[in-house]
Formats: sequence, C-alpha cells, structure tokens
Amino acid sequence: MTVKLHTGNLEAIHRHAEAEYPAECCGILLGETSSETKRVTEVVPLANLRHDPDRGQALLPLDDPGRETERNRFLIDPREQLRAEKDARARRLTVLGYYHSHPDHPARPSEYDREHAWPWYSYLIVSVEAGRARNTRSWVLADDRSSFEPEALELEEGPGAAETVAAGQAKNLSRT
Repeated sequence: MTVKLHTGNLEAIHRHAEAEYPAECCGILLGETSSETKRVTEVVPLANLRHDPDRGQALLPLDDPGRETERNRFLIDPREQLRAEKDARARRLTVLGYYHSHPDHPARPSEYDREHAWPWYSYLIVSVEAGRARNTRSWVLADDRSSFEPEALELEEGPGAAETVAAGQAKNLSRT
C-alpha cells in the first residue's frame, strides 16, 4: 500500500520533531483509505508522556527507566488517543497510523517500536540529526508481527503534482 501525504503535513511533522528535539515527538495520522492507498489528510501532534517519567512509568512501565527516556521512547496518552479516534470517526476519517521521531538515529523502526506496533497501520519515522529533520520513511508491521516492511510514501505538492519516495529508499525530506 502507498501512503500519500501532502507536503504541508510533512512540514508540520518536521516542525513538531524539531521542536521536541532532543526528545522523541509523536502523533497520529488521519485520513482515508482505498484498496491501494492510505491518504493522510490530517496530522495530530500529541504530547510524549515520557516527558513526565512518573506518569509514563505508571501507564506503561519501562524495563530500564534510567536508560529509556523521552530521548528514545514515546508514549501517547490513552485519553488523547481515544479523543483523536472519536473525533476522526465523527468526521468520517480513519486512524491510518502514527508518526514519531528518532533523535540522532536513523528513520527505521527499533525493536521496541516493533514490540509496540500493530499490523496494517503506517508508522512514519523522522530522523532528526542535531535538531534538524532529515529523513522520513514509512513502515508497516507484517501481519505475523515479525518485522516492519518499508512502505511507499508519496508526497503531494499540490493539485496534480507529486513526488514519490520508493519503499525502502531513504531520502532527505527535510524543509529547506
């Protein structure tokens, strides 16, 4: 499946990732699906609950809280998740997936990401190097949950114009 994303939404994700650096940012991708595409029409930036270690640990304990922090983990508030899902349904939109950043790491899923992901959903990961959004890639978890597969990402510049990022191809999609 191909993820279609307007450049304005990608820029919003990049701004969020840069603003949260050196911590991970996170958010939800809303839109519509067809048999071959997931078209993102909105991005919903959310707070990373790992900024509040006590609250984050109470909701989803980390194995090593001294090593695992907001710099390499994110946690979405379940109430915010539910609010976004209800709002999307009311407007006939679908939760297509999630985005988050990897500060000073590549835009590829970690083992932790795999353990906490669900099949079908798209996972956009932004590599942020020294405070600047660099590479953005989309991934989907295999149905057997064994691994992530690269997902094609098509950037829509405007009516009738698009730029395609082939599945598995790292590309610099940062703002200039």
